[in-house]
Amino acid sequence: MGSATGRGRRAQLHPGAWWLWALALGTAATRTTNPLLLALLITVSAYVVATRRPDTPWSRSYGAFVKLALAVIVIRLLFAIVLGSPIPGTHTLLTLPELPLPAWAQGIRLGGEVTAEALAFALYDGLRLATLLICVGAANALANPSRLLKSLPGALYEMGVAVVVALTFAPNLIADVQRLRAARRLRGRPDNGVRGLLQVGLPVLEGALERSVSLAAAMDARGYGRTAQVPPAVRRTTAALTLGGLLGVCAGTYGLLTAEGAAYGFPLLLAGLAAALAGLRLGGRRSPRTRYRPDRWDVRAWLVVASGVGVAALLALAAARDPAALHPGVVPLVAPTLPLWPAAAVLLGLLPAFVAPDPKEPS
Repeated sequence: MGSATGRGRRAQLHPGAWWLWALALGTAATRTTNPLLLALLITVSAYVVATRRPDTPWSRSYGAFVKLALAVIVIRLLFAIVLGSPIPGTHTLLTLPELPLPAWAQGIRLGGEVTAEALAFALYDGLRLATLLICVGAANALANPSRLLKSLPGALYEMGVAVVVALTFAPNLIADVQRLRAARRLRGRPDNGVRGLLQVGLPVLEGALERSVSLAAAMDARGYGRTAQVPPAVRRTTAALTLGGLLGVCAGTYGLLTAEGAAYGFPLLLAGLAAALAGLRLGGRRSPRTRYRPDRWDVRAWLVVASGVGVAALLALAAARDPAALHPGVVPLVAPTLPLWPAAAVLLGLLPAFVAPDPKEPS
C-alpha cells in the first residue's frame, strides 16, 4: 500500500512547475498583440489542460476563466464603442448619437463615430488580457492547491493557507448550491427566483459556517500558528531582504513589460528574486514545521518550466527584432499575418502535454 501511494505521488508533477509554465505563457502574451499568436497561445494552453487535467473539483475552473476572458473582450469592445477611442480611423462602421459634455471633460466622448480601426485596436488589446487570464486559469486547473501549499516556504505558510482556503471555498460553495437545488427539485419545490434563492442560501451559509468551524478546530489541533524565537537581527535582515526583493521584482517585471525598460528589467528581476528568496529562507526559521512526503522537483518539472520560459524568451526576442510582426498596425487597417518562427516558439509550450504524467492513467 505504501509503495503504491509513493509511486502515485512520484507520478504527479510538482504544482509549482505548472504555475511557472502558465505564468511564462502569460508573460509571452504580454509581448504581442497579434491575434493569431494570442489565439495560438490559448490553443496551446487549452490542449495541455485537456490532456493533463486531473478529474478533481478544482480542475474544473478552466471553463470559468475562459468565460471571464470572453467577458473581458466584450467589455473592452463596448468601452471602445460607447466611450470612443483615440485611434484615428477612416472606415466608419456606424454613428451613435453623441452626448455633449462640459469643458472640463475634454478628451472624453460619449457616442459618435465607431470605426473599424478603433474596434480592431480594442479587440487586440482585450484579447491580450484574455489570453493572460486563460493562462492563469490553466495553472488553476492543473496544479493541486493543497500540494502547492505544502511546497511553499515556511515564511509564506500562513498566507498560503489563507489563499488555499479561499480557493477551495468557492468550489465547495457551488457544489452545495447544486446539491440543494437538486434536492429541492426532487421534492417538487421551486429552486429558481427570489424565493428559491432565499431558501437555498440559508442552508448554504450554514454549511459554510460549519465547515469554517471544523477547519479552525483542525488547524488549532495541529498547532497552526506556532512560531519559533529568532534573534532581532535576523528579523530585521529578513524584512529588508524580502521587501527589497519584492520591490526589485516589481520594478524588473515592469521593465520587462515595457519597451523602455527592457535593458534593466531582466537584471533587476533576477536581483529582486535572489533577495526575496534569501529573505524567505531566513523567514522560514519562524515557522518550524515538517513536510510529510514532500513533492520532488524532478526532470519533468524542469522540462515543463523550460518550455514555458522558452516561449516567453523567444517572443520577447521576436518583439525586439521584429515589432511589426508581433504588433500589427491598425492605421492603416491591415490583416494580421502569422510570423513563422514566433509561432514555432509558441508551439514549444506543448511540451508538457508529452512529458508530464497523465493523471488519468493508473500508477
